[in-house]
Amino acid sequence: QVQLVESGGGLVQAGGSLRLFCTGSGRTFSSSRIGWFRQAPGKEREFVAAISWSGGSTDYADSVKGRFTISRDNAKNTVYLQMNSLKSEDTAVYYCAVHMGRGEYGSWGQGTQVTVSS
Repeated sequence: QVQLVESGGGLVQAGGSLRLFCTGSGRTFSSSRIGWFRQAPGKEREFVAAISWSGGSTDYADSVKGRFTISRDNAKNTVYLQMNSLKSEDTAVYYCAVHMGRGEYGSWGQGTQVTVSS
């Protein structure tokens, strides 16, 4: 079973950038589609971005298109989320997860806090 650990969160001013890391252990990480999600206080968890096992296919939520970029390095068992032009509404705990099939995600990490000050 894949285990995921997120890192890279922090406090940044609006308009700034952060790069999040999702590091996985387990044999199937490099063959799995990985997604990033976020949850703001008092809100439901929402999809942010996802990447296929090869990195050849990516998807983004409309709210982050053109600002966020998801990528991966399977040799390092890591998926990245580059976040540029950050807005206060991007403030949330960010999680990565493994696509289990049929649109379901699992093996959630513990999350990393991103706070954007305006």
